[in-house]
Amino acid sequence: MAGSIIRMAAIDKMVDNIRYKGQILARTNKVDSAISSSGLVGFAAGLVLALVLILVPALVLL
Repeated sequence: MAGSIIRMAAIDKMVDNIRYKGQILARTNKVDSAISSSGLVGFAAGLVLALVLILVPALVLL
């Protein structure tokens, strides 16, 4: 009977490990999806911000 308990503990540990990896994979896919869907908007906002931070001081110094 003790061997059965040990096997169940090993199976439970494997199931927990698979569940954990599945949750990480799901989170990674959600982040990937969010980044790819807002990538163009983020790029445009970054470009505008970079131009403002470069052009405004350059124009002030002239």
